[in-house]
Amino acid sequence: MNQETVLIIADDADFSRNVMGRWQAERKVPAFTLVGSELWKGTQTAPCDLALVGGVRNGRLAMVLDSLDAAGCPTIFVPSDSQSATSVRNSHPKLLVLPPHDGWLDALILLSIEALRHAEASARAKRAEESAAKDRRDATLGRYMLEQRHGMNNALTSVLGNAELLLLEPGALTADVREQVETMHSMALRMHEIMQRFSSLESELKFAEKESHRETKPQSHRAATGS
Repeated sequence: MNQETVLIIADDADFSRNVMGRWQAERKVPAFTLVGSELWKGTQTAPCDLALVGGVRNGRLAMVLDSLDAAGCPTIFVPSDSQSATSVRNSHPKLLVLPPHDGWLDALILLSIEALRHAEASARAKRAEESAAKDRRDATLGRYMLEQRHGMNNALTSVLGNAELLLLEPGALTADVREQVETMHSMALRMHEIMQRFSSLESELKFAEKESHRETKPQSHRAATGS
């Protein structure tokens, strides 16, 4: 599993130092990227799993939060006072705002850990969806190939038959043309073998499916009867 990355945007060095120092007490510590608001550009999209914002100058706070929101990066904001907390919450409803209180540092780490877990779960769900979509595409392609198998075999039989007829008349072809016909015949045979493998694979999959049903049926019966 790749190490998670936490982006800390702060103009107050104590904020970054306190967050990283407190996180060292946890079992799992992410990689940290530290950026001051003066170095943060509105179009910048640093790769991160979570952004923590605190101790940022008011004149640059809106730009920082807007850019993180546009990048879709999960963000937790620690305001300096309750008034700014209300204002930011109203302007950025997706943002997690942690109001200032005595135990804010412990609460921030707890919220951050949960946010990272949620982000990882969402990423796994997305990967599962993409994998399922790929499987559906592959299954559709496989069904199409099986449906076209007979037509392909008929076409290959015609090509093989005509190539063999031409090769039975050695004097009717020049050396170059004969070599070309032999290549066509060889490639047609190879394609025929591939199509035969499709048929064989289909039979193997059907057999495996029947065996699987045969094995699971007695187990289901025993579970239903409680024996």
